Amino acid sequence: MAEEIVFQGADVKIRHPWGIWALGIITLGIYHLVWWYKINRELRDYSASAGQPLGNDPTASVLALFPGGIIIVPALVSYWRGTKRVMAASGVAGTEPANGWIALILYIILFPAFAAYLQVSLNHVWTAVASPAAGARALVADAPEALPSEARPTAPGPVERDTAPSPDRPDLPEDTQPA
Repeated sequence: MAEEIVFQGADVKIRHPWGIWALGIITLGIYHLVWWYKINRELRDYSASAGQPLGNDPTASVLALFPGGIIIVPALVSYWRGTKRVMAASGVAGTEPANGWIALILYIILFPAFAAYLQVSLNHVWTAVASPAAGARALVADAPEALPSEARPTAPGPVERDTAPSPDRPDLPEDTQPA
């Protein structure tokens, strides 16, 4: 269900967006807390390894949801800051960030779609992070060795032609005149 990627020591996973919703339903919301902890840990590890730490604590983020969600405000702050961290990670990776307004509307109207939306954005970040490194390793491994300077081919010299204009067509040389 999840593909693991290692980026400079940070272990991240590409998860199926609707799998989060399904597991949350099956486990009566427990998996949502586990998922929230995991993505916050992945964001912390990735941003630190990329040299731009986001400064989050995954444990505090989960505690803001439960039991902090009982008084509502800590959970809202945790979701807001988590969405901002996902957007910042997109900027670090050079991908298009999640839209905060779409995330807010999904949070209010259809909460499972909010989690799926954040996971899709994270999947784009993790794919962008994994692709250049894997592609660069493959290119370097397949690259031919450089030729010594004396073995390198040289460009051919100019070709000499008779470019004298013909009497019938002054713009064409005589040997290319139509018959």
